[in-house]
Amino acid sequence: MEIGVRELKARVSEVLREVRESRARYVISYRGRPVAALVPLETPAAETDVGMDAWAELERLGEEIADAWTSPMTSTELLTQMRR
Repeated sequence: MEIGVRELKARVSEVLREVRESRARYVISYRGRPVAALVPLETPAAETDVGMDAWAELERLGEEIADAWTSPMTSTELLTQMRR
């Protein structure tokens, strides 16, 4: 379906509900020309195993770095000093 920017602004809640529930797809036009597409996500990134595994790994690495931190300065202080 094609929808103009003005119509989208007036019906945004309804359009998003159609995308979410009916898996509708929209081409958004500006002054009659297509400029964007509004499509449903296959699976939200936060729900995928890969996404969750990546976050868990980042948290684990953060804890490992914190446990081994020996500098009297914080990481923010070190980065600030390096930028000078």
